[in-house]
Amino acid sequence: MSEPRRDLRPGPEEHRLQGHWLLAKMGKRVLRPGGIEMTQRLLSAAAPSTTDRIVEFGPGVGRTAEHLLAVNPVSYTAVDPNPEGAPALAEVMAPYPQAQKVTADAAETGLEDGCADLVVGEAMLTMQSPAGKAAIVAEAARILAPGGRYLVHELGFHPDNLPAEVVKEVQKGLSRSIKVGARPLTEQEWRKLLESAGLEVEFVWTNAMALLEPKRMIQDEGLGGFLKFVKNMVTNPAGRKRVLGMRKVFRANREYLNAIGLVARKL
Repeated sequence: MSEPRRDLRPGPEEHRLQGHWLLAKMGKRVLRPGGIEMTQRLLSAAAPSTTDRIVEFGPGVGRTAEHLLAVNPVSYTAVDPNPEGAPALAEVMAPYPQAQKVTADAAETGLEDGCADLVVGEAMLTMQSPAGKAAIVAEAARILAPGGRYLVHELGFHPDNLPAEVVKEVQKGLSRSIKVGARPLTEQEWRKLLESAGLEVEFVWTNAMALLEPKRMIQDEGLGGFLKFVKNMVTNPAGRKRVLGMRKVFRANREYLNAIGLVARKL
């Protein structure tokens, strides 16, 4: 992914930040639509192990990296062009000498063919154009060794037969709220995207899109993390306004949105 354009307009930074970085600034660490529950389900299906060479696209602040590194894999490579989450990620990787970060676009990692047994990408394909999605999935397939697994955790549309006008309106509302293009896909479309790169989908799981609901936030962040987030909401009016606006859009469209995770294997 290319580095986000810096907005030089005056006013609080909170007015300009992309949604995921705003939430990180407010103290949220789990920035995935299906929450830590979905990440854990997907990791259980993908079964990372000590014999794996793992590559993670867009690791953000390193919340999933904690789980991946906990199995003590052969290697862990984070691929991310953005600096925002780098300090937190570096702290997570510090105890593991086999961990490294590559500053590169997920569509062009510069890594060798077949260098990974497991590729993980969460909450990043949704923000890409159709061509961008295809390029990243093709890159994941290229760097996977035969039999390797690709784990994705994204925002989905449901049901599969949503009218085009509904899709367009929801996309528009999401993009305005989070200040980055949001293009969720239906389960059928996510499957087709992975299969078009020569991957075979082995596991699919869906969850409610409840990223900013109190119950999910306590589950994801723990009570202490949730209270820290609430404190930041109280003391940061600009951030509070943006977060509440995002939650309003999520709630307004919850009948059409879900979180979807898939694990696919390279044939």
